[in-house]
Amino acid sequence: MILFSYDVQTSRRLKHEGKHAMNTKSEIAAAKFLKGYNCAQSILYTFSDELGIDENTALRIATGFGAGMGRKQEVCGAVTGGIMVIGLKYGRGENDERKVMDQAYIKVRALMDRFSAKHGAFICRELVGRCELTTDEGQKEYREQDMLHRVCIPCVETVAEILDDIVSSE
Repeated sequence: MILFSYDVQTSRRLKHEGKHAMNTKSEIAAAKFLKGYNCAQSILYTFSDELGIDENTALRIATGFGAGMGRKQEVCGAVTGGIMVIGLKYGRGENDERKVMDQAYIKVRALMDRFSAKHGAFICRELVGRCELTTDEGQKEYREQDMLHRVCIPCVETVAEILDDIVSSE
């Protein structure tokens, strides 16, 4: 199990501030997550303006990807949210050449590699350890172990930071 610490006072402050009052993408994403939206939703919502999609659509699209896709604890929802951002910004459309897709794949691998380098994994169940999120007992353990602050918020912030770097480097 990989654990991280997070400043709980900062999380309380972020929970009550609005998107446009925030200074960084990581603050916006963490605040949305603290308001009860899942990790994938928080990431896609944060970048919705740059992607030209409305916030509600972003939240709906990303709904099923939280907690490693429907709480199955596969690829971290923050990472999948990040992959959606990359796809919407750099993905191959109907009339684009294959090299557009190849460039998007490079960005996806960079996101996943940088995330894994910082957190040790990009698989949700490896990040949250023994907590089986599809069960009441696992969700209780998640809360008791304060995984929200110890693991998930730092993961959401990391993805937002990496994406901000990827998007701003263009």
